[in-house]
Amino acid sequence: MKQDLHPEWHPSATVVCACGNTWETGATVTEIRTDICSACHPFYTGEQRIVDTEGRVDKFLKRLRQRDVIATEEAEREASKTPADLPIEELGLNKRTLNVLQENDVRVVQDFISKFAEEGDDAFLEMSGIGRQALAEIKKSLRNAGYEIPEPEAAEAE
Repeated sequence: MKQDLHPEWHPSATVVCACGNTWETGATVTEIRTDICSACHPFYTGEQRIVDTEGRVDKFLKRLRQRDVIATEEAEREASKTPADLPIEELGLNKRTLNVLQENDVRVVQDFISKFAEEGDDAFLEMSGIGRQALAEIKKSLRNAGYEIPEPEAAEAE
């Protein structure tokens, strides 16, 4: 067996933590320095400490706050919109029906509802490209979106 192969063993080596805690253990060196131990580790202390060496946490928190501000502004904008301001494209109508409605200046739900309330089915059936089936599709989409379709004023007058 080779001589002097193994390092020297120190049965009472001192361990020194950055928090100031010290204890003795066996090691191949006389002193061991460490940054964290059971006296200061968050898992054992229950204390949460953030080690931020380059401001990464601050950058992250800043981005998080900006995201929250943008989300709040969007929510306020959506809340301030009246349901009748919903663009007619968002009802899921087919492209042909959408084109015909837009050509006849029906761009938002309110346009459709007011025109329907004033003139009834006939106003839409007179549009080239809108038949009874397309009109039924429009009404169904409006009902599915939560809108009530008023009775035309002309029908009430009869």
